[in-house]
Amino acid sequence: MDFTYDVVVIGAGHAGNEAACASANLGSKTLLITMDMNKIGQMSCNPAVGGIAKGQIVREVDALGGQMGIVTDRSAIQFRMLNRSKGPAMWSPRSQSDRHQFIQEWIKIITNTPNLYLWQDTVTGLEFENGQVTGVTTALGVTIRTKAVILTAGTFLTGLLHIGKKQQAGGRISEPASYGLTEQLKSIGFRTDRMKTGTPCRIDGRTIDFSKMSEQQGENDFHKFSFLEGVGRNLKQMSCWITYTNEKTHEILREGLAFSPLYNGQIQSIGPRYCPSIETKIITFADKTAHQLFLEPEGVDSQEYYVNGFSSSLPLDVQIRAIQTVPGLENAQLYRPGYAIEYDFFDPTQLNHTLETKLIKNLFFAGQINGTTGYEEAAGQGIIAGINAHQNCTGGTPFILGRDEAYIGVLIDDLVTKGVDEPYRMFTSRAEYRLLLRQDDADVRLTPKGYSIGLVKQDRYDQFTTKKQDIEKLIEFVKNYSVKPQQVKDFLQDKNSAELRHGCKLYDLILRPQFGITELAGAVPGLQKKIDELPSRREEIIEAAEVIIKYEGYIERERLIAQKLLRLENIPLTGRVDYASIQSLSTEARQKLIKINPETIGQASRIPGISPSDVNVLLVLLGR
Repeated sequence: MDFTYDVVVIGAGHAGNEAACASANLGSKTLLITMDMNKIGQMSCNPAVGGIAKGQIVREVDALGGQMGIVTDRSAIQFRMLNRSKGPAMWSPRSQSDRHQFIQEWIKIITNTPNLYLWQDTVTGLEFENGQVTGVTTALGVTIRTKAVILTAGTFLTGLLHIGKKQQAGGRISEPASYGLTEQLKSIGFRTDRMKTGTPCRIDGRTIDFSKMSEQQGENDFHKFSFLEGVGRNLKQMSCWITYTNEKTHEILREGLAFSPLYNGQIQSIGPRYCPSIETKIITFADKTAHQLFLEPEGVDSQEYYVNGFSSSLPLDVQIRAIQTVPGLENAQLYRPGYAIEYDFFDPTQLNHTLETKLIKNLFFAGQINGTTGYEEAAGQGIIAGINAHQNCTGGTPFILGRDEAYIGVLIDDLVTKGVDEPYRMFTSRAEYRLLLRQDDADVRLTPKGYSIGLVKQDRYDQFTTKKQDIEKLIEFVKNYSVKPQQVKDFLQDKNSAELRHGCKLYDLILRPQFGITELAGAVPGLQKKIDELPSRREEIIEAAEVIIKYEGYIERERLIAQKLLRLENIPLTGRVDYASIQSLSTEARQKLIKINPETIGQASRIPGISPSDVNVLLVLLGR
């Protein structure tokens, strides 16, 4: 067996899978190393993909030629488009997945991807020569030679689980932790720290009284994650269920706080502020008499339910007593308790925007070891690391996405520029240009980029260009099609919209907020005929055209703002300034600039502690 590869990926989670598929599909001989080949793409926490801002990342991964959108659609048991009451910049797809099917779909893809190979083992060390990674060593005593390594170890690096006073080493419950890599990387200068996250208990669905809960059904329209035709939801669709905690629940939880690892000093790591444990909720929101819980099904053929909103590391008996005070869960039987997990992460300011480390050439970090949380954030980093590992091996140019091009660009820029002081989660509020970064146009933004580097294949690109042309033709049609007042008089009255005094173009009518293209087509036969001529993806094309028409002015204004600020991104900074010698910079600015070593003026301007006057000093020094 030949143990020489172009790229080695350590860890087969959401970051590792995307990284391995990206480098392999680009042509690099890639080895994916995992401790358990039966848990490839394991959903360690909730059985869902997407959500606010996270759904946009999945669409972007798919648009670039990644796999997460395909896997999610094929394993979906419920789909919803969140934030429909808001503008399209806020619409966010979310899908419940069959946890076991999700793994099986990943296994199918990985084991059938050319250039991609699997090895079940634990990596215990890396090998370096002249400041560059050259190989990995494993617990089985194997040495694997490689040109590039992508480390995506998730929560497994020195992982430690907590259930009350009980502690157990592990990366997930009943799965071993990984040792050696953190210690080795610290010894050569990498900065590392500890983070924590948690997960709720899992409940036997046969012991749940759903009659005491509110049902939340999914949606069955045309929306999905992957832009590919022919990829859709084929599994049985299932409901989620809503219930609430109460004062009795909170009383039991408060009694158990002394035994909570988070409150008794057992855990000192950094935890997520926006996804708190139930014990944190009752302290932080002491005035609340109830907290909403979502019961999410784990799969079509499973009775397992995930209790979203009840993350806890309290002792088992406290968790059971508290859970059984919740309406519908009075007789609940647990499959396993909730727990907290501590793990090692590396300060992401030690990375370039390619996710290559600054200390060691051709060593890449992606996923939770960069201080992020979430399957989607991990996948977004994974595909960028995989692309750039291949580019490094073949002499290609770095592949970097800007903040105006993708949520993935915002994510990575935030990490490498600002670092993290808590587990990083993507929100729409983090993106300055979220109207440009909508979920519906991820393919328009990114598929040409994926195609230019060879990750998007011809059939996918042909589908994209056909769709784009159909959208443009529909917009052009409504701009030129004239409507007489009498033709739409009754329709406008029904919609409580002002009557026309003169004829106008269809385009002007579509700008009105009371209705859209589909509704208007019922009153305008010419428009209906045009829609009927669309060969495929009709609803998707109509929605895309409608968003462009209704929000064209806002989109253009945001694009102009982005272009103005982009000038700073084009002014290179690395290696051009000796920050320590510039007394006109504030002390904090000198320290931050030395630590981060920003690549451009634009990146420098986003470093916390860098003021506009500091940026002006840098511009003057560069002759600007």
